[in-house]
Amino acid sequence: MRILYGVVGEGMGHATRSRVVLEHLLASGHQLRVMVSGRAQRFLAERFADRPGVTIQEIAGLHMVYEDNEVKRRRSLASNLAGARDGLRTNLTRYRRTLGDYMPELVISDFESWAWRFGRKHRIPVVSIDNMQVINRCRHDDFTTDGRSADFRLAKLAVKAKLPGCYHYLVSSFFFPPVRKRYTSLVPPILRPEILAAEREPGEHVLVYQTADSNSRLLPLLRGLPYRFRLYGMNRDEQLDNVTLCSFSEQGFVDDLRRARAVIAGGGYSLMGEAVHLRVPMLAVPLVGQYEQELNARYLHSLGYGRFTEALTEDAVRAFLEGTSDHQAALMQYRPRDNSMLLRLVDELIERVRLGEPRPSTLDGESLGDRYTG
Repeated sequence: MRILYGVVGEGMGHATRSRVVLEHLLASGHQLRVMVSGRAQRFLAERFADRPGVTIQEIAGLHMVYEDNEVKRRRSLASNLAGARDGLRTNLTRYRRTLGDYMPELVISDFESWAWRFGRKHRIPVVSIDNMQVINRCRHDDFTTDGRSADFRLAKLAVKAKLPGCYHYLVSSFFFPPVRKRYTSLVPPILRPEILAAEREPGEHVLVYQTADSNSRLLPLLRGLPYRFRLYGMNRDEQLDNVTLCSFSEQGFVDDLRRARAVIAGGGYSLMGEAVHLRVPMLAVPLVGQYEQELNARYLHSLGYGRFTEALTEDAVRAFLEGTSDHQAALMQYRPRDNSMLLRLVDELIERVRLGEPRPSTLDGESLGDRYTG
């Protein structure tokens, strides 16, 4: 089958999980054209270089500007507007070429709008695979808002508007609230092969990960604490007292994660899902202005897998690390799973599309939640 696959470029989690699905689709003999922006484009282009059956094409996408663990909305808007003209030209060129020489039979989107628009315009079924749709397509208890109902409603509206009317939604999650909308199936975290192969060996260091190197407050805070830290995100290798700065290395990061006493990071879903899978306690510090990250962190805290804090302070780190044994006990109740559930559902959806079936309210394959509760 000819499949158009869209991957949003903001954050690397979309790229790493799309890699898993793309590998499966290639092994199944499908012909793939991948539309992707930003850092995700470079990652996938390197992974699939010279691979027959797949073409990676770059499109323009939105990006965010961060500083001191906060999304700078005005600067993000200004930066995106500055590149809007060239980006529109690039995307229109890609659209015409796709229409001219590659008409897909199915579209899959990881929270990416270009491919979704192409599918909807040409009446091609679109399958959504991502974690964001959990905000809109599931029912959440009051603890998820905790006086922040306006933020929750805004995030829910934004997610709802992103990819409406898909043939089906496969929602990846480490928490499994009741499904409130039809055409929705919950699946476990989509994990890269390196994580599935990793074996947990708890050590003494604390793994710290930040997505941008502009958090000027982080390093002095860590150096003032009596623990050993391995810090990723500063883009250099250096030893500063009790803090080891590590440049990016995929295998090195996986090894540090599986051997960590605990993890301190933002509220990004991908690393959180990997930590839960490996049963590593996590202190989540969501980016200010990113409610999806806050929702992830609130569930992590509620399930006992770690803690949620709005600001990283010495007291927050100490309290978290003193309670890691309790978090470890809670994590032992979590059942780690591989990607087989997701991939079976992907295959089922492809077959249903091939047969021209209407949208399935629920799927035949096993999931961790697909029963509509209204």
